[in-house]
Amino acid sequence: MIDISAIGRDLRLIKERSPLVHNITNFVVMNNTANALLAIGASPVMAHAIDEVEEMAGIASSLVLNIGTLEPRWVDAMVIAGKIALKRNIPIVFDPVGVGATSYRSEVCKQIISECKPSIIRGNASEIIALCNENVKTKGVDSTESSDSALSWAMQLAREVNAVVVISGQTDYITDGELVEMIYNGSTMMEKVTGMGCTATAVLGAFAAVNPSMFDAAIHGMAVMGIAGEIAASASKGNGSLQVNFLDELYAMDEEVLCRTFRQ
Repeated sequence: MIDISAIGRDLRLIKERSPLVHNITNFVVMNNTANALLAIGASPVMAHAIDEVEEMAGIASSLVLNIGTLEPRWVDAMVIAGKIALKRNIPIVFDPVGVGATSYRSEVCKQIISECKPSIIRGNASEIIALCNENVKTKGVDSTESSDSALSWAMQLAREVNAVVVISGQTDYITDGELVEMIYNGSTMMEKVTGMGCTATAVLGAFAAVNPSMFDAAIHGMAVMGIAGEIAASASKGNGSLQVNFLDELYAMDEEVLCRTFRQ
């Protein structure tokens, strides 16, 4: 049973502490993810220059690495920042966008997981399966698998790399390799908004910054994402208005909204 009051507590801590979430992410989603972090009360910074990532990672409360738009110098920056965060015991959230689509993308994911040892890995079902099975090819950034089909792979991955693994989908799965929790809130309309999964990864960074349990932080972050998306979709005519309404719902999220909307 997921503790709704604990989700509300984490939300309050984010607003009170305004943790600095250092994002090395992709061009497509920078604006979306920064606004989502601001909406829940975190302080986002998008810093990817090799000359500054070491210093920035040294003052951040969490680090989010997202390989959506790959470039070798950005990969170098991710590894540098990841090693600093690891040394400082700062949570690292990794989004293996499109892993399995190209050999380069897959090799970069191996490198980041090996050298940075992320605390949380979030991806869609196809991405999680591709991290475990080199023979799986993905369709770019889109999932061709259902989230439940990837659960056994996610549990295996979590045990192998000692991380919490999150599968986004119609039902979200969160596992540490032994325990599994599910989030049922959300809307299929969210799939029509570019970077919604990347936004979830950034939000997980905010929750990881205030909760020492990466398993609980991942559960709480995905619950807030799902609830905000579900409420926003109910008031939206399409994916354009959903983007605005989603940010508004993140901003307005509190324990009363959680209690009224969360589906166990």
